Amino acid sequence: MPLYEYLCEACDNAFEVTQGFNDAPLKNCPKCGGEVKKLMSLGGFALRGNGWFSTDYKKNPNENKGTSSGS
Repeated sequence: MPLYEYLCEACDNAFEVTQGFNDAPLKNCPKCGGEVKKLMSLGGFALRGNGWFSTDYKKNPNENKGTSSGS
């Protein structure tokens, strides 16, 4: 189930709630009963399985150009 963040406009209480996709958004703060608004936040994720390593990406062609030892 997704985790949503809310902010109370009355007491500035920021809190998180686990809700289903079909659940109605909260309207009242559990602390003071004031009106809340849903916040936009970044979700965390983990890359798992084959193909998610830094060695799997193309190297930058300009990388290491300034380190040649030829004079």
